Amino acid sequence: MSRSEPVILLGEAGTGKTHLAVGLGVAACRQRRRVRFTTAAQLVNELIEAKNKSELNRVTNRWTRCDLIVIDEMAYVAMPEAAAEMMFQIIAGRAERAAVIVTTNLPFSEWTTMFPNARLCKAMLDRLTDQAHIIETGNESYRFRRTLEKKGGGK
Repeated sequence: MSRSEPVILLGEAGTGKTHLAVGLGVAACRQRRRVRFTTAAQLVNELIEAKNKSELNRVTNRWTRCDLIVIDEMAYVAMPEAAAEMMFQIIAGRAERAAVIVTTNLPFSEWTTMFPNARLCKAMLDRLTDQAHIIETGNESYRFRRTLEKKGGGK
């Protein structure tokens, strides 16, 4: 992990995105890297609370100092513009300097449905996808397949 190239895990629910992201995070921890894991919703909530307490700069700096951050479930739920702007600060502050892993179930072309400001969405995607390793995990849910197999209807 001496290079700071983003990793984007893209696929439907249940295809192993979070599992892979956690595994990469654990591998980084084993290399004595500073790693933080969060969902996009948790990160946004933390940033909004920090802004309300006039602690946004301190919290943003804490996220920027990590060697690797993992943001799970990006673009799963619609995000208010102010929240998207704060998240962009985190992403932009890390660009080309520190690694980020993002999981998402939404194709990039549909991210504007979750981020209200199309320009901000484009800028965020530009930072995230620059030199990124984009891994598609597919469409078939492992959980759903396991459920079918338990019921005897599996493949």
